Amino acid sequence: MRLLLMSDTHLPRRAKDLPPPLLDATGQADVVIHAGDWVDTATLDLLESRSARLIGVYGNNDGPELRARLPEVAYADLGGLRFGVVHETGPAQGREARCAARFPDLDVLVFGHSHIPWDTTAPGGLRLLNPGSPTDRRRQPHCTYLTATATDGSLTDVLLHRLPTR
Repeated sequence: MRLLLMSDTHLPRRAKDLPPPLLDATGQADVVIHAGDWVDTATLDLLESRSARLIGVYGNNDGPELRARLPEVAYADLGGLRFGVVHETGPAQGREARCAARFPDLDVLVFGHSHIPWDTTAPGGLRLLNPGSPTDRRRQPHCTYLTATATDGSLTDVLLHRLPTR
């Protein structure tokens, strides 16, 4: 199962549209995961129309329309793994222990908010992934998103994609 992970698109505030390489990747993914801060409903509509399956949550910058359509936390079984998606996980210090305690039944937690790519494993085995942002790099050298493969209870081919400067 091919996965595409993104977060913090912030359209149209941080960019006018999603980068073409990211949009192209949506058509190649079996599941697209968005970890919040969409900002506009047009981005949700676009990804729903282009994705075979979309899993998303709302973030702190998402208003009532998005909150009415998306949960704060989403759960899915993908490729034999139990995934969770949430926007905020709090400060980097202590994140692994905090998330492992909050989500004890998950194998993988996808989160956003910081715009900083993150890939760690908590004691007990919870994998934490933050794809960064495809539109607002903040203090990072590149805008980013992640792809991965979930098959037979394993997460493989986790790849951080750096987007060209716009």
